[in-house]
Amino acid sequence: MHGHHHDHQGGGRTGAAPFIIGIVITLAFAVVEFTFGWIAGSLALMGDAAHMASDSLALALAATAAWLAQRPASHRHTFGLGRAEVLAAMINATIMLLIVGALSLAAIQRLVEPRPVEGNIVFIVGSIGLLLNLTLAAVLFQGERNLNNKGALLHVLGDLLGSVAAITAGLVILLTGFTPIDPILTLFICMLITVAALRLLKEASHVVMEAVPPHIDLVEVGRVMADDAGVHSVHDLHIWALSSQETALSAHVVLHQLDHWPAVQWRLENILASQFDIGHATLQPEPSILGRSKLEDITGHRQT
Repeated sequence: MHGHHHDHQGGGRTGAAPFIIGIVITLAFAVVEFTFGWIAGSLALMGDAAHMASDSLALALAATAAWLAQRPASHRHTFGLGRAEVLAAMINATIMLLIVGALSLAAIQRLVEPRPVEGNIVFIVGSIGLLLNLTLAAVLFQGERNLNNKGALLHVLGDLLGSVAAITAGLVILLTGFTPIDPILTLFICMLITVAALRLLKEASHVVMEAVPPHIDLVEVGRVMADDAGVHSVHDLHIWALSSQETALSAHVVLHQLDHWPAVQWRLENILASQFDIGHATLQPEPSILGRSKLEDITGHRQT
């Protein structure tokens, strides 16, 4: 006796096209940037080129996840493959942290052993990279705000900041000849990317651990459900994310009268969908038991 308010389809709705465009842009420019970074002796350019090359892999992963997320549910994957985009986001964030670690070590070594840098080449190539990354960011921003897209955008943000660092480094070297600015800015960008990557990992891990989505108050949901005229109380309430865009709920609903269940079920499912954006509700009706309080711990444990 369960109520369902959901059609089991794939969780993600962001198509793979934006990611494919990104793959072409990043892979082509990575070759150009690394070549000129080697000629100019710029760690900022070569590091950003390596980063963009890894972005091609990351965007390919994101495109695959977007395709998987659109596949319908099956007998083996009854909720669909919406969490593919969560896994892709976690992998992309981890790749970013590895890149940041490698770039940080290289930057520290460059500070200890400074090398000459051709500021004009760094400035020109960095400017071109900035324009390309702004274009790619605009393409990805057209997609939905799911974790997969955020993971891809994290890589683009890293490239964008790398281009800004390269432009700044080129200008400073041209105007002052201060070459240590190249690794200094690289370290600064690494710090910013680390913060963003850790934040994305935290958000994705909440989905994997089936935590209550941060924008939903479990107690408030339980109270709203219990306030329905036909409901005596609610217990064993669980709320979790099927993906970064879809939320599920299961609960035991104690009724004043069991024969009122169809109407109560319809009201509860509509309230959950409209007020809390919970699109998949599994509700178990139960007869009223004397002594059970509406304020009983909604997770199924007695309050202390």
